[in-house]
Amino acid sequence: MKDEREFFATGEVQWADAGSGISERVLSRDPDGTLTRVARWAPGTVSGDAVIRHEYVEEVYLLEGELTDLTLDQTFRPGDYACRPPGMPHGPYRTGTGCTMLEIRYSAR
Repeated sequence: MKDEREFFATGEVQWADAGSGISERVLSRDPDGTLTRVARWAPGTVSGDAVIRHEYVEEVYLLEGELTDLTLDQTFRPGDYACRPPGMPHGPYRTGTGCTMLEIRYSAR
């Protein structure tokens, strides 16, 4: 289970390198993989060349910038939202200008 936290200034959480042009501010995490974070993709970041699938539920809300799904050839902008159940194919992605998103991951159980 995630730690209990009352409102706090998320800007005080340091950005950490998550790899491949992505940095993150982890707001809460559970050892089982449950995670809430703000992810920032640098301009020009590409998620790879393969379609992505994972074993957890993922919710993503785009806060700033743009993100293009290369399989769908569709660009998403601030206010766009995705909810992906386990195994749902998505991506790969790229961003020309960079983007920031709120991402929530949790077990389907």
